Amino acid sequence: MLSRLAVHKSHSTVSRRSLATVRSEKSDTLPLSGVRVLEVGQLIAGPFAGQLLGNFGAEVIKVEPPNTGDPLRFWRELDIDGTSPWFRSIARNKKSVTIDMRKEEGRQLVKQLALKSDVMIENFKPGTLEKWGLGPAQIHPYNPSLIFTRVSGYGQTGPWSSRPGYASVCEAESGFRYINGFPDPATGGLAGPPVRPNISLGDTVAGLHAAFGTVLALLSRKAKEAKGEFGGTTVDVSILESMLNLMEGIVPEYDRKDVVRQPSGSSITGIVPTNAYPCRPHASSSTPVYVVIGANADSMYERLMRMIGRADLTGEQYKHNHHRVAHVKEIEDAIAAWTSARTIDEALTALEAIGVPAGRVVNVADIVESEQVQARGAIEDVPVGTPGGEGWTVKMPRLAPVLEGVETRTRWAGPDLGTHNEEVLCGELGMSRADVDGLISRGVVGPWRQ
Repeated sequence: MLSRLAVHKSHSTVSRRSLATVRSEKSDTLPLSGVRVLEVGQLIAGPFAGQLLGNFGAEVIKVEPPNTGDPLRFWRELDIDGTSPWFRSIARNKKSVTIDMRKEEGRQLVKQLALKSDVMIENFKPGTLEKWGLGPAQIHPYNPSLIFTRVSGYGQTGPWSSRPGYASVCEAESGFRYINGFPDPATGGLAGPPVRPNISLGDTVAGLHAAFGTVLALLSRKAKEAKGEFGGTTVDVSILESMLNLMEGIVPEYDRKDVVRQPSGSSITGIVPTNAYPCRPHASSSTPVYVVIGANADSMYERLMRMIGRADLTGEQYKHNHHRVAHVKEIEDAIAAWTSARTIDEALTALEAIGVPAGRVVNVADIVESEQVQARGAIEDVPVGTPGGEGWTVKMPRLAPVLEGVETRTRWAGPDLGTHNEEVLCGELGMSRADVDGLISRGVVGPWRQ
C-alpha cells in the first residue's frame, strides 16, 4: 500500500497537475479551471452535475458506450443529425470518449483515466463500480486524492440502496408528489393522481446536490493537502434525500404539531394570498390565461384589497398571514373575481402600479422572447458542427449562477459521439494509434472520428 501511495504522490499527481496547467490556458479565469472530472454516468442526474462543473471551468471527460453513446442522445426531439438538442445542452463543454465498460480492457482504460482525474461522477446502481473494480477502495490506493461523486436513488447504504433509483419513484417516496395535486374537498387528500412537473425534477435536483457536494469535497481536499494529508473522499447523493431537502418545514411541522401537509392545487398551504388566478382571454383567443400573484406581505395584501375594491377584507381580522389563513376562501374568491374581469395585461399593469409581485404563466416561446431573459443573456445561441463546416446553433439556458468577473458562457455544445477519443486516449493516456486500433477491432473503443 505504501509503495503504491508513494508512486501516486511522485508521479500521478504531478502528471495530473501538469496536464491541468495546460488545460487551464484558455479558461484560467474560471473557478474550477485545472480540475479534471471523469463522468461515467448516463442520462440526467450525474451528467447534470458534470454540466455544472464543466460550465465553471472543469475539464469533463464523458465516457460513453461505443456506437450507441449516452441514451439521452436520442431522447425526445431529435435534430437534423438525429441527436437530441437536450443532449447538446446537458453535454456542453464536455469531451466524449467511447469506451465499453462492460469489457475488462475498457474498465482498465477508465481506471487509467481515474488515476489522472480529480473527480469521478457516476450514477450507476450502488455496487456496480465495485463489481467492475473501479470503486473507492480499489482506486484510492493508486489515487488517494480522487473524489467519488456517487448519485443513486436511495444512497450507497441502507435497506433500499440496491433498488433501481428513478427520479419519478423517488419524488413519490420523498413525499413531494403527494403535496403536488388538487385536494379532495371531502378528505383533504389527493383528488386523483398527483400532478408531476413535466421535467425530471428529482434527477436535476440530485445533480445540483452532486455538484455542490463535489465543490465542498474539493475545498476539503485542498485543506487536507495543505496539512500533508490525502483528500480523496466520497460524495454520496441520493435522489430521495435531495428531494427531502426541498420539503421546507413539512417534517418539523409534523414532528411538533402532528400536521400532515396536504395537496393544495395551485396555492401553497399556510400562505395567503399566493396563487394562480384566471384572467379574461384576449378577444382573438379562448386559451386560458393565468396570472400568479404573491401578496402575502401584510402591506402588499392591504394595498391589493383596496385596489380591487375589497377594503372589507382588511383590518384586524386580516392583518397578518395567520389571520388570513382562516379566511382563505373568501380572499381567493375576491382576487379571482377581479382578475377574471381583466386581461392579463390589464391585471399586470394595475398590480405593478401598487407594487404587488405578479407575473404571467408563460410557455417556452414566451421565455425565449422575454425582454428580461434577453437583457440578461440567459439564453445562449451555441454553435453545433465542425469548425468551418456546415453547422447550426442551438438555444440553451445559460447556466446559473452569474459570478462577477467570470465568463461562463458555453464553450462548445455537446460533442458528437467519440469526438475526443484521439485527444484523450493518445494525448492523455499516451497510447499509439496502433494500440487504439486494436481496441477498436475488439469493440472496446469506438471508431476514430474524422
